[in-house]
Amino acid sequence: MPPIKHYARPKKGTIKRLMKSLWKNFKFELIISLVTLILSILVNLCGSIFASLITDLLTKAIPANTPVGTVDILTDYFPVALFSTFKFKANLTTLVIALASIYGVGVICSWTWNRTMAIVTQKYLNLFRIKMFSHMQKLPIKYFDTHQNGAIMSLYTNDIDTIRQLISQSLPNIISTFITIIGCLTLMLFFSVWMSLVVIAGTFAMMLNTRIVGGRASRFFVAQQKSISKVEGSIEESITGLKVIKVFTHEEDSLKDFEVVNDELYDNSTKANIAGNIMMPINGNIGNFMYVLIAIIGCTMYIVSKNPDVEVYNLSAIGGLIPVNSTTFYSNLLVPFLMLSRMFTQNIGNFSQQVTFVVMGTAGASRCFDLLDEQVETDEGYATLVNIKYHEDGTFEETSERTRHYAWKHPHKADGSITYSELKGDIVIDDVDFSYDGKKTVLHNVSVYAHPGQQIALVGATGAGKTTITNLINRFYDIADGKIRYDGININKIKKDDLRHSLGVILQDVNLFTGTVMENIRYGRLDATDEEVYEAAKIANAYDFIMRLPQGFNTMLSGDGANLSQGQRQLISIARAAIADAPVMILDEATSSIDTRTERLVQKGMDQLMKGRTTFVIAHRLSTIQNADYILVLDHGEIIERGNHESLIAQKGTYYQLYTGAFELE
Repeated sequence: MPPIKHYARPKKGTIKRLMKSLWKNFKFELIISLVTLILSILVNLCGSIFASLITDLLTKAIPANTPVGTVDILTDYFPVALFSTFKFKANLTTLVIALASIYGVGVICSWTWNRTMAIVTQKYLNLFRIKMFSHMQKLPIKYFDTHQNGAIMSLYTNDIDTIRQLISQSLPNIISTFITIIGCLTLMLFFSVWMSLVVIAGTFAMMLNTRIVGGRASRFFVAQQKSISKVEGSIEESITGLKVIKVFTHEEDSLKDFEVVNDELYDNSTKANIAGNIMMPINGNIGNFMYVLIAIIGCTMYIVSKNPDVEVYNLSAIGGLIPVNSTTFYSNLLVPFLMLSRMFTQNIGNFSQQVTFVVMGTAGASRCFDLLDEQVETDEGYATLVNIKYHEDGTFEETSERTRHYAWKHPHKADGSITYSELKGDIVIDDVDFSYDGKKTVLHNVSVYAHPGQQIALVGATGAGKTTITNLINRFYDIADGKIRYDGININKIKKDDLRHSLGVILQDVNLFTGTVMENIRYGRLDATDEEVYEAAKIANAYDFIMRLPQGFNTMLSGDGANLSQGQRQLISIARAAIADAPVMILDEATSSIDTRTERLVQKGMDQLMKGRTTFVIAHRLSTIQNADYILVLDHGEIIERGNHESLIAQKGTYYQLYTGAFELE
C-alpha cells in the first residue's frame, strides 16, 4: 500500500486564486462591500479634520478674558482654516450637524459592508465545501489510501474555518487598514511634512519588526496547521480502533503515540503565538514613542513661535512653507496631527496582527486547493449499460423503460457502428500484473476465468492479493499489464459507473449510514419498492431480526449502526447487495463477522443470492467455499493452485494443508 502523505506548504498564488474565485461568484456584493468600506474609512478620517475645525473655531470664538455670554458659539460665524490654507466661516452648530451626519453615513456604510461580507463569506464557504465534497467523491481510491481520514476531515473543519476568518476578517481589515494608512499619511503631509517624517521613520521600524517577528510567526502558524491535521488524524484513528486498543490493553501506547503529535502541536502553537503576540506590543510601543516625539516636536515649535524674534515655518504638502502662528498652531495643527498619528500607528499595528491570520488562511486555502487539484478518477470508457426489452423470438432491443434486463451498448470508434451484448456476468482476467506504487508487484501473471453463474473462491494468506483482484474488477485501480474482459468487452472501455452498477459487493467492514433500516437496504437500489426491500431482507435472513427492532424497518440507525450487533449489521449489508440484483457478486469475507449459528441461517440466503450469478468469494473460513466451482489459491500475488474442493484435496498441496490445519491462514 502506498505511504501516507501529508499536505504540502502553501503554494504561491493561493490568495490570487481565492480572490478570483470570490470575484467570479460575488461580483456585485464585493463591489457594494468595497464602496461602503471605503466610505466608512473616509468617515473615520473626517473625524480628525472636524476636530481641527471645531478646535480652531472655539479658540477664535472664546479668546482669553472674554466675558461669559458675550459670544454665541452655536450660531455666530467665525473664520476657520483647514491645513492653514483653506479659509472659510462656520459656526459650531453647522460643524456638529455636519459631523453627526457624516458619522451617520459611516454607521450605515459599516453596517452594510459587514453584513454583506458576512453573507458573502458563508455563501462562498457553502459553495466551497460542496465543490470540495463533489470533487472528493470523484477521486480514486488511491487518494484515500495515501491520506489519513482525520487529515481529510481537517480540511472541512479547521482549514475551512481559517478561510472564513481570512475572507470575513483578515482581508477586509487589511484593505481597510491599507486605505486608512494612505489616507492618514496624506492628511498628515497636508498638515506638516516635518512631523510626518517622524511618522514615516517609525513606520519603517514597525515594518522591520513585522517582517522579522511576523515572518517567524508565519512559519510556525503554517506548521501549527499541519500539526492540527496530524492530531485530528491520530484522534480519528484511535476512535476507530478503540475496541482493539482496549482488547490488547494498549491504552498507554496509544496515549504515547498521541502525545508525540500533540507535543508537536504544542511546540509549534507555542512558538507561533509567542512570536505573534509580541509583535503587537512592540509595534504599539514604537507607536507610543512616535506619539510622544511628535508631541515634543509640536510643543517645541509652539513655544519657539511665541518668541517674536524667531520665525518658525511649517512645511505643508499643499501650502508650502507657512509661518507658524502661535495662536492657531495648537488647534489647526497639533491636535488633528496627533489624532491622525494615533490612528496611523493603530492601523499599522492592526496590519501586522492580520498578517499571521492571512498566513493561516492562506495555508488552509492552499491545502483545500490541493484537494481540488488532485487528479480525479479518469474514465475513458464509452460502453454503457442500457435497459433492454425482449421479443417473443428471443431477440431484444434497447428501451427507455426500466425493465431490469440489461445489455452492454458498445459503440465502435473505427466504423461508428453500435453492437449490443447481453449482460451475463462473464469475467475473464488474462495474465494481469499490478502494483500499487509502480515498484512492488502485488499481482503477477494472474489469470481467472469466471463464466456466468460460476462461483470462484479466492484463498490465501493476508496480503496474497485476493482483495486486490476484486478491486481491479471494480476498476478502483487500473492494471499495469494484461486484460480484464466483461462479457467480452475490455473493462477499460466500459464506463466506470455502468461497470459498478453491474457488480454487487459485500465487504468485511460494513458501512451503515444514518437513516432507517429500510433506507440502508434500499441504498443498493434507490428505486426499490418496500416489498422488494422486504424480499431482500428475507433472502439475507435478516427479516426476522429487523421485525423485532423497536420500529422494525423504520428503526433509525446512527453511528454506523452502533445499536446493532456485528452480525446484524452484516445481514443488512447482504440484504443491500441482494436488492441490487447484480449479475456479478463480490463477497469479501462476507460471513466473517457472523457466528456459526447465524452463518447457517444466512447460508441458504447466500446460496439463493448467488444462484445464477457469477460470484467471487474471498474467505478464510474454508467450510464456506466447498461448493465453489473453482478455488484459486494465491501466494504472494500468484495463483499457485486452482480447481474445485475435491481436486485440490486430492492434490494434497497448499489447499489440502490449509483445509486439514497443517497450515493456517493469517
